[in-house]
Amino acid sequence: MAQRQRLVIATTSADKAREYRQLLANAPFALTSLSDVGVTYDVPETGQTFAENATLKARVYAELTGLLTLADDSGLEVDALDGAPGVYSKRWAGDDATDAMRNRLLLERLSGLPDVQRGARYRCAIAIAAPPPRGLIGVVEGVFEGRIAREPVGQGGFGYDPIFFVPEQGRTVGEMSAEEKDAISHRARAARAALPLLERLASDEFSPR
Repeated sequence: MAQRQRLVIATTSADKAREYRQLLANAPFALTSLSDVGVTYDVPETGQTFAENATLKARVYAELTGLLTLADDSGLEVDALDGAPGVYSKRWAGDDATDAMRNRLLLERLSGLPDVQRGARYRCAIAIAAPPPRGLIGVVEGVFEGRIAREPVGQGGFGYDPIFFVPEQGRTVGEMSAEEKDAISHRARAARAALPLLERLASDEFSPR
């Protein structure tokens, strides 16, 4: 049986790579990470949208590795803050801020607002690219709607999960198990949207440089 073509998951995070291996377990590719192929370069996220940042990373890492590459960018959009923190979700409280500090700042910014004005969503964009000259192949997105809770609840997940309340679940993402989160999260939805594209690519004539 022919060896499966490799697909680089453009992350150096072991946790994120493991999450994608779970989410894309049915993808017709052999998944590998930047660490696995020896790439340590960090692509500057200069885009104005999640899709732009994901595309930047996918293009650069596809060129660096010579392999088909999947990259993502994701974050939190809060209606009362006109979509902030958005693409700056990890940096808007300062480069050295912890998750707890970012959560505390967000709660302070929304202090006194009723639930109806605390709408928010997690958004994830996934871009898939091949090495030049083919370049970008496609971009998909996943959106996870909810609202900002009034205080952190739960120890699960990371980032804004303890204050991201999901009305249909009656709890925050921080109260969910990893398996429960993976079934409904923005990254899971984006990964599911990417699968048909990956399946088409598997039967394509793509070949690395």
